[in-house]
Amino acid sequence: MGMLDGVKIVSFNHFMLGPLAAQHLGDLGADVVMIEPIGGAFQRKWAGGNTYVGGESALFLCANRNKRSIALDLKSDAGREVALKLMAEADVVMENFRPDIMERLGLGYETAKAANPRLIFASASGWGASGPYSKRPGQDLLIQARSGLGMITGTQSSPPTPVGVSAVDHHGAMVFAASILAALVRQGRTGEGTKVEVDLMSAALDMQAESLIAYFNGSPDRETRAPDNIGGWHYQAPYGFYRTSDGHIAISIVAFDVLAEALECPELADMTEDDGWNRREAVAELVQGAVEGKTTDYWCERFETLSIWHAPVLGYDAVAADPQVQYNGNLLQSELTSGEPITLLAHPACFDGERPGVRLAPQPIGAQSAEILSDLGYDDATVSTMESSGAVALG
Repeated sequence: MGMLDGVKIVSFNHFMLGPLAAQHLGDLGADVVMIEPIGGAFQRKWAGGNTYVGGESALFLCANRNKRSIALDLKSDAGREVALKLMAEADVVMENFRPDIMERLGLGYETAKAANPRLIFASASGWGASGPYSKRPGQDLLIQARSGLGMITGTQSSPPTPVGVSAVDHHGAMVFAASILAALVRQGRTGEGTKVEVDLMSAALDMQAESLIAYFNGSPDRETRAPDNIGGWHYQAPYGFYRTSDGHIAISIVAFDVLAEALECPELADMTEDDGWNRREAVAELVQGAVEGKTTDYWCERFETLSIWHAPVLGYDAVAADPQVQYNGNLLQSELTSGEPITLLAHPACFDGERPGVRLAPQPIGAQSAEILSDLGYDDATVSTMESSGAVALG
């Protein structure tokens, strides 16, 4: 795709937030050099769903394509020297260690800036670079708990519920990548470097902008758990999910008289817009009672005829078969260096009608160590010595 051709990024990222942000930039053409520990980063050793392909974890596979891998012992003098050389010629350095780890390794912002004044030094943390929680583990589930996201997910009859994906990591990755892109624009215009700081707590709150603004500017005694069926505390009935005879259907914003006709429920025709707020439970009960006797397909056809905003609630198999998903090319087939096939998610954006593809499948540990060291001017004998000492691992 080449949107970021010529941009060099050194990635010290691990887990999900940092690697996924770096992958977005790699998809766009940046040369991303992924620095891992000798034994491999955490994301290689834990898998969502306990799923592995060719020995690689699903967590690693989802966020580490289009990157070159070098494995370094950053606590060794030789390993740290390699990292500093990479940083000195990079446009961007990314890291999502806990605050102060890079400084303790001798690879912090001031050191990097002194060697490369135009460098963008981008750090992501769980809670923020400083403050009362800065030293705590900053992980998606913990952020969901403290940010209010877990509390507003679910309904009044259910307990606080984690979102079914690592939503904060994914949104945080987009914030991280977008912030780096903004800094690259400035760098291109002025030649200036930038210190970029992103944290998961801020990303989690950013995800909730609509509901937080509604809450803090509304009645102080509002209930922040939605009634059953309704899609959130700050939404008007009937907005939500409803059980059909064979599944569930989503019903969005709709006039009550139109919905009454569709559901053949005259009681709804007497409802007003205010009732959608003040009598949400009653509205939801009427809609649920009318919907549950027929299939999802029946309601989809009927709602389509009446131009009611709706959608079937799909599981993953149905998502894969969905005509729009297939048309968009959201799922793509690739293969590991071992030749084993894998299914990946395509880059979420198109450029000039095309989605960025896979230049490099997720790589084995240190697959490009020798190549990267050669690029930095290390000869074969020196590389061999470094490998023998444990400063670098060759793939």
